[in-house]
Amino acid sequence: MPETLPAPDDAPLTTRAAEVLRRLALDEDLKWSVPEDPLLGPPAHKVARRYVAGETLADAVERARRTLDAGHRVNVEYLGESCRDARRAAAETEVFLEAARLLPPGCSISLDLSHIGLAVDEDLALAHASRLARATADTGREMVISAEGSERTDAVLAVHRALCAEFDHVGVTVQARLHRTAEDLSALLALPGRIRLVKGAFAEPPSLAYAREDPALARAYLACAARLADAGHRCSFATHDRDLLHRVDRHLGGRGDEGSPWEFETLLGLGPDRLAAMAAKGHPTREYLVFGTEWWLYVCNRLAEDPARVLQALVDAAS
Repeated sequence: MPETLPAPDDAPLTTRAAEVLRRLALDEDLKWSVPEDPLLGPPAHKVARRYVAGETLADAVERARRTLDAGHRVNVEYLGESCRDARRAAAETEVFLEAARLLPPGCSISLDLSHIGLAVDEDLALAHASRLARATADTGREMVISAEGSERTDAVLAVHRALCAEFDHVGVTVQARLHRTAEDLSALLALPGRIRLVKGAFAEPPSLAYAREDPALARAYLACAARLADAGHRCSFATHDRDLLHRVDRHLGGRGDEGSPWEFETLLGLGPDRLAAMAAKGHPTREYLVFGTEWWLYVCNRLAEDPARVLQALVDAAS
């Protein structure tokens, strides 16, 4: 894990709160202990319901159908990361394979490579990812590799390159926050598969990434988005930032159609109004759904992106 610097005492309260949440999201022990804690578990489950489709694949299938009925595509991820046991990584891969069989058409599958073996061995992750790439190809759905912390970026991109040598439907997620992303895009644009552009939510040092509050992050996101759009490469603009959505839409000419190579994506529980607005302009849209029992770290990252969401979390926990 890259070393991060603590926010100074005179930093805005929201900045310090976000840092605390991101550090909680890095504590792997908490992903097991919080949901099972007799006192913390029940209110934490209530908070998670806003951002997580459910704990089972059946829950995800039901929620995916509702999203499809609303006119949006769906991206489904089975939650989990940093699996350090080879046998468990193999078992988790089977859940993804089942999702490839059971999810309705119009659903792509996303995954953290560390969920299926990257934290054990890169070759193990490639072997499991290759099985899933074959299963998703056979069922006519995209597969998108999720972003992880910067210490894993090289390994993630290496596995993606290896998969692209055999498959043309395997995408990858890049983070505008990372200073390296502009250079990474040059190589990725030469490969098939969707490129999913996010701001990035992980705790990273200033030497490697822009701060979430830094205006330079918006400029970096827009620069990457323009490169993707101008290249005509399959891509997803994944953000809830109203200004960024407006400016990307303007760069695209304010209109899209079902055949456009791009799509706008939002996470479950965040920005449904923004997704509807992009769909009304003819842009392809997608909602990103997650399911599983390892939701605590994911929820912490969602709250860290906008600490004002903590207020909503308090309301949800008390409901």
